[in-house]
Amino acid sequence: MGQIMGLLSMAVTIYTYALFIYILMSWFPGARESQIGAFFASICEPYLEQFRKIIPPLGMIDISPIVAIFVLQLAKVGVFTLLGMFAGA
Repeated sequence: MGQIMGLLSMAVTIYTYALFIYILMSWFPGARESQIGAFFASICEPYLEQFRKIIPPLGMIDISPIVAIFVLQLAKVGVFTLLGMFAGA
């Protein structure tokens, strides 16, 4: 059970870093149009898109990525809690 939790934790951490990198790429002109930008868009946009449908931008600031990262971390804690309950049973 510990290996599953460790693998899940690593996957969520890597995805969180990918989200941060993708968000930071918006600060650099042309970065999202590169091959690396296209790669990050292909893995990050499907997740971020769900939050952009619900949360409109505040002026020029898009807070949906912050909410998306928060929800991802909250889901991680929830899954760990459930796995911990099953492991203890």
